[in-house]
Amino acid sequence: MNKYFILLALGILIIAVGIVYRLFLLPQKSQPVVTGKTREITIIAKKDEWRFEPEIIDVNRGDKVLATIVNEDDYDHGIALDAFGISQRMPANSTIKVEFTATQEGEFPFYCSVPCGEGEVDGHKRSHFDMVGKLHVRSIISETR
Repeated sequence: MNKYFILLALGILIIAVGIVYRLFLLPQKSQPVVTGKTREITIIAKKDEWRFEPEIIDVNRGDKVLATIVNEDDYDHGIALDAFGISQRMPANSTIKVEFTATQEGEFPFYCSVPCGEGEVDGHKRSHFDMVGKLHVRSIISETR
């Protein structure tokens, strides 16, 4: 039997299993939710502080998030939010915008994705690795049911 036919048949089978799982077997709590509501937020990479402000962001599951991200530093930063496919470079002294829908509930880290050095802030050593925040996506379904 032709090896390309076998690979094609295997690929079709894998896709079919994924579709069946997504349509019939995926638990209701795990299915993506879109509410149609928009939440606008601003995140600032604070100048020479190696941190984001705010460090904790709360949104509801299903919200469309429009984020304006400001880099106050004279060097590049980046922002990454792996759970929602965000990875964007922030040039020095610039503002960027990212958009995503918070389809799953939970706590998801966002972080600087561009090595940006280190320094001292209020007597404490801070570095690229301290630029971590948390996106908290709340359930839109009452927890008391």
